[in-house]
Amino acid sequence: MDLNRVSAFVRVVADGSFTGAARALGLPKSSVSRSVAQLEQDLGIRLLHRTTRKLHLTDAGAAFYDRVSRALTDIDEATVAAADMQAELRGTVRVTAPVDLGAAVLAPVVARFVRKHPAIHIDLVLTGRVVDMVAEGFDLAVRVGPLRDSSLIARRVGQLDSALYASRKYVARRGKPKDVDDLANHDCVLFRPTQGKELWRIVNPAGEKREVSVVGAISADDLSFVRKAVLSGAGIARLPQFLCGREEASGVMVRVLPEWASEGGILHMAYPSARYVPQRVSVFREFAAGELAKVSKQCEAAELARRNG
Repeated sequence: MDLNRVSAFVRVVADGSFTGAARALGLPKSSVSRSVAQLEQDLGIRLLHRTTRKLHLTDAGAAFYDRVSRALTDIDEATVAAADMQAELRGTVRVTAPVDLGAAVLAPVVARFVRKHPAIHIDLVLTGRVVDMVAEGFDLAVRVGPLRDSSLIARRVGQLDSALYASRKYVARRGKPKDVDDLANHDCVLFRPTQGKELWRIVNPAGEKREVSVVGAISADDLSFVRKAVLSGAGIARLPQFLCGREEASGVMVRVLPEWASEGGILHMAYPSARYVPQRVSVFREFAAGELAKVSKQCEAAELARRNG
């Protein structure tokens, strides 16, 4: 079977006309029509019903198209993949991530990667909104917590725990809460509250779980802002430990109710469900997944060390 004739048939069906297929293939319309007719003769079946206005697939034509179009796509992807593997890694990888995670964690990861692969450009978009990866042309997304889009492939790379923090100046002014119920008597800085309240789910080393609803005069949809508000003495907030480690070590920020922590958000790398992924994307994905897993383990080790003394 002549694959050129099969390709011509697939193009005709995809474009809905011999004229459109001829334009796409850069061939005379008569050549495309002749190729399809010869294919039908080779197969001994009619693939298309032709009218003056439209083309219609026969039942046999529809079944044939379904199989051969996928086979031709596989051939195209294999050809591109083989060429990609031989070529120098270059081009753009588009990545999206939350603002706080991108600034605090991904910046050094990307810097290390481009030192190893200087011909690859990482276009990192930091945003608090959930982007449409396919429509907006993103290759990868870094997400914390459950994924809303079930069409994406999600790869778990770690877990990022949160804790309750206040600045030393706030503690000097208001003191620390003595127990979980005492949080109601303190100022809190809220992250994405619902109806003016934020629900904190916390757990202690014994596995006891509590839920506490807190209020405060300040709320924001950006964790970096919440962190800075806490550092300014505005109140207590639930914050990721990776955002506060340096300030906690220096004594500027302190843990309140240190035996309680927020159950961690799962750290994912997500990407569209596509069969062929350019090598530059897969190389960055593997590198970033490994580096993010290290960050997760470092946070876990720091928390264990703190609890042990």
